[in-house]
Amino acid sequence: MNNPYLPLPMKLVKNFTETEDKLIHTFTLEFQSEEDEKSFAYTPGQFAELCVFGKGEAPFGIASSPTEKGQLKFSVAKVGVVSTALHLIEEGATVGVRGPLGNSFPMEDLKGKNLVVIGGGFAFTTLRALSTYILHPDNRADFGDLTVIYGARNPGLLLYKEELAEWESRSDINLVQTIDRPADGWDGRVGFIPAVVEEVAPSAENTVAIICGPPVMIKFTMPVLEKLGFKPEQTIMSLENRMKCGIGMCGRCNVGSQYVCKDGPVFTRAQLLELPNEY
Repeated sequence: MNNPYLPLPMKLVKNFTETEDKLIHTFTLEFQSEEDEKSFAYTPGQFAELCVFGKGEAPFGIASSPTEKGQLKFSVAKVGVVSTALHLIEEGATVGVRGPLGNSFPMEDLKGKNLVVIGGGFAFTTLRALSTYILHPDNRADFGDLTVIYGARNPGLLLYKEELAEWESRSDINLVQTIDRPADGWDGRVGFIPAVVEEVAPSAENTVAIICGPPVMIKFTMPVLEKLGFKPEQTIMSLENRMKCGIGMCGRCNVGSQYVCKDGPVFTRAQLLELPNEY
């Protein structure tokens, strides 16, 4: 990326409503040239700025895996000017994409280890990217057991339902889905993420836990992971709060000496324990 402020023009090929409340859409964007795709080489865990011309830009985690060639996916909640404008864009329109930005999950360090991926609600986006990457035939043998624990308030708020169904049919992933309270038509697990993690009780031996979700979910899941034997360096989190420019220039997302957008958004818990509790 020669000019960090210059977005790539990408074609919106799919604007899909993910959740029953219609507040989260997944956008599939297509690169306009092989050169553009090559310049946007990324790794799961990174994010990008989506630009709606005339409205502004905002940072969003990349939901697609680098193994999904020729396109990028972003799942966006309708919460502000840019996200509302995105929800209204028709397929075929041009969207600007600036990035890739931030660091990523440490894929090389994770090789040979068992992984427990823990996500809640809308925050599952970059965890989808991670899981999809690991499950690709070119990569699956590089990693050990994969357990994915994913929950939402109700079935209608779960993202990526078709992929979750496909993952459930596979023998090389242990997918645990849960909702907060009983719901009509749901015969799966019911319970909050911290309690479900305790029930599943993944072994901490040669295992890394990767967690992303609402702050309250993370707050109450951390003690469970500690009880199961996960040390701070075995727990990885992705922070996305307060980011704006994406390149550490605006100073909006700093936590102590670290910029979430530039030094993160991925940190180990051991790293976060060294920082002020401002996230």
